[in-house]
Amino acid sequence: RNLLDMDTFSKSDPVVVLFVQGSGSSEWKEFGRTEVIDNTLNPDFVRKFVLDYYFEEKQNLRFDVAPLGVSQHCLGAQDFLGQAFVALGEVIGSQRGRLERALTGVPGKRCGTILLLAEELSNCRDIVTMQLCANKLDKKDFFGKSDPFLVFYRSNEDGTFTICHKTEVVKNTLNPVWQPFTIPVRALCNGDYDRTVKIDVYDWDRDGSHDFIGEFATSYRELSRAQSQFTVYEVLNPRKKCKKKKYVNSGTVTLLSFSVESEFTFVDYIRGGTQLNFTVAIDFTASNGMPSQPTSLHYASPYQLSAYALALKAVGEIIQDYDSDKLFPAYGFGAKLPPDGKISHQFPLNNNAENPSCAGIEGVLESYLQSLRTVQLYGPTNFAPVINQVAGTAAQVTDGSQYHVLLIITDGVISDMLQTKEAIVTASALPMSIIIVGVGPAEFE
Repeated sequence: RNLLDMDTFSKSDPVVVLFVQGSGSSEWKEFGRTEVIDNTLNPDFVRKFVLDYYFEEKQNLRFDVAPLGVSQHCLGAQDFLGQAFVALGEVIGSQRGRLERALTGVPGKRCGTILLLAEELSNCRDIVTMQLCANKLDKKDFFGKSDPFLVFYRSNEDGTFTICHKTEVVKNTLNPVWQPFTIPVRALCNGDYDRTVKIDVYDWDRDGSHDFIGEFATSYRELSRAQSQFTVYEVLNPRKKCKKKKYVNSGTVTLLSFSVESEFTFVDYIRGGTQLNFTVAIDFTASNGMPSQPTSLHYASPYQLSAYALALKAVGEIIQDYDSDKLFPAYGFGAKLPPDGKISHQFPLNNNAENPSCAGIEGVLESYLQSLRTVQLYGPTNFAPVINQVAGTAAQVTDGSQYHVLLIITDGVISDMLQTKEAIVTASALPMSIIIVGVGPAEFE
């Protein structure tokens, strides 16, 4: 919206170039480009970028807006209409997957804004449940009837077939009714509703040399019609068809029922308005070493962060993209508190029991460093109190609108293992996750 006008006689012809940053790398690589839209300062691009999304990684994106004719490797200052840096998690975590960001990069000028919309590819989340039966299949066994089962194959782009499902064997019958089964649409046809699905009918043999009865072909779209009517398929054996002039078929297979449900994903909940609430708990036990000593896991040199601060930033910077208010309750455990030296396993790092929330990861780091200067590292290493604290908050809202993530950073050995296990089991039915990050060289078994 409202892009810079760099053309003399008309408006700009903009294109957006998407760059991605590799995990653990500072290098930007071009991922793709939109189409060029002629002569407009308010382009609405059609071309989509399909990205793999990993919740547990910070996926940095850069959108460069440039005029027509920019070469792949040359986006100089003269080419710029502006750029925006954003994490993929910010787009997904924004309301309805819609994020507007100001474009920057041209000194002294307003570059307009870029509007990003994210949607999850939906047809691959559907789960199908279907049931089939057969009628008058060929008899293959000498002493009894056949023992039929079905094998489903999806077709690939190159014309080959990949097996995607086998039914159970129904013993000694030419009119089997198979149990209903469930399969992801992704497995059945990779989301392409018109792609061929081939189904082979076999007679099971104990030695594994199953006899081929016949086959038929269909598609997801055709199968889905069974939601309103029975669908009958002729089972054909090509070899028999060639040999016998009067050959009709080797029986029929009827699709009795077919239903589709969508599996809800993490992204669905986030886009539906679920708020993530991030809580931090940091180990202040004496086993970490005196914070003033370089050997301590809490030691922050002028040149680098402590092991605890590094872990906090690594996890916190990913989670914070999904927490709209960026206010994070932060606790310490295993320390003696001033003025009376009382041991606490859930003291607020900001020293405010009424409101233990810190503003952003930087606020948590600030409060953590302040606490190191005022409390005495002690022990034991008890996890249960802080788990129960967050579980109590999570239990108050269970309608799907709130989800809690507790990050515990520790140097190892848990003193209250039994109580911790009980706390985790109790919390397992609540909308919360617990992430435990170990720092230092101790045993973490």
